[in-house]
Amino acid sequence: MFFDYTKVFVKAGDGGDGCVAFRREKYVPFGGPSGGDGGRGGRVILRAGEALRTLADFHTKKHFRAGRGGHGEGSRCHGKNGDDLVLPVPLGTVVRDATTGELLADLTEDGQEAVVARPGRGGRGNARFATATEKAPRFAEKGEPGEERWLELELKLLADVGLIGLPNAGKSTILSRVSAARPKIADYPFTTLEPCLGVVRVAEGESFSLADLPGLIKGAHAGAGLGQKFLRHIERTRVLIHVLDTAGSGGQDPAEAFFAVNRELALYSPELGKRPQVVAANKMDLPDSRFNLDRLQAALAGHELFPVSAVTGEGLNRLMFRVAELLRELPSPEPLPVEAPVTGDEPLRVGREDGMFVVRGKAVERRVAMTDLANEEAVKRLKRYFMRSGVEDALRAAGVKPGETVRIGQDLFEYRPDDKTGADVWGE
Repeated sequence: MFFDYTKVFVKAGDGGDGCVAFRREKYVPFGGPSGGDGGRGGRVILRAGEALRTLADFHTKKHFRAGRGGHGEGSRCHGKNGDDLVLPVPLGTVVRDATTGELLADLTEDGQEAVVARPGRGGRGNARFATATEKAPRFAEKGEPGEERWLELELKLLADVGLIGLPNAGKSTILSRVSAARPKIADYPFTTLEPCLGVVRVAEGESFSLADLPGLIKGAHAGAGLGQKFLRHIERTRVLIHVLDTAGSGGQDPAEAFFAVNRELALYSPELGKRPQVVAANKMDLPDSRFNLDRLQAALAGHELFPVSAVTGEGLNRLMFRVAELLRELPSPEPLPVEAPVTGDEPLRVGREDGMFVVRGKAVERRVAMTDLANEEAVKRLKRYFMRSGVEDALRAAGVKPGETVRIGQDLFEYRPDDKTGADVWGE
């Protein structure tokens, strides 16, 4: 089965905790702190490869996690970095953040990679906090949590040319005649249930990829038939071959069919409606086709029309050579960004939700998550950060009262002013 869309959850590895340790060696008086840093977590990486054709591997398994960083040790030993998690995806995979819709990557080349979840850095050991005034710190940082998010993976076929048209216009038969692809061919509507890709060789060293796409019908842009599901695969094509049943064997006038399909393309994407097209007037081996051809040419004046027969092969070489010529004339498509730029820390925000004050901001949330709240020295350092970074002022401006609950990230605090010192004391 052809899977071209899915949602998955990815989580990068958390950083390892820093270590609290002191040198205890003979003949080394006042050895001082020697706790090492934790290792960084593993990254989640998507890697495009030619071996895969669909997103079927993500159909059953939806959650992926990279390895956690190792904890720091004494003697300033650094923790081991977490193992990266590399997930293979097919060429043409577009990656978006499922929550924001932000484009993260467009993987169109073999071996191309994108980091979709960044790892947490390792916490610093107590050796990193020693100063001239604080020579024996007894606290260390916890590892930073790794980034986690839901992703939308959408596969768009990498085809130079797309075959479009109503069901049973003969698209699959044309593909089977001009390439080595062998799509299913039958005389009932919607025989083609999934896109099929083939390679057309027009000369020595010159070829292009051709995609047979499921038939479009009226209302396809809004979900009718199979059109909306597979219209995304037309977006990467540079030229469209519009296949018409010139004999009108399905009871549909070929000129009306041409304009109906083009309306669906324009409604789905105005850019697609302007894509270069050549018209393949198919089924010229049938008697009614010769009768309808002159009328069709008059109705489609201004469009290049090629009388062809997918059954006998009549006119197909001429059509393919003209398509190859158009591809040479068109500019090469500009690649989409490989990876979205890293955004900076969001500004500090304070609001009220569910009867408590909520402080948001990547910097402050990261600082709280990396603080060992069971360690008194670490908590004192966090309080100083709150005052220095403007968290205190922002809460006062929002109207916080003594005893009220404040949430920062996943941790809850009780706001308690200390009248003796004028400083604000926080209780977990």
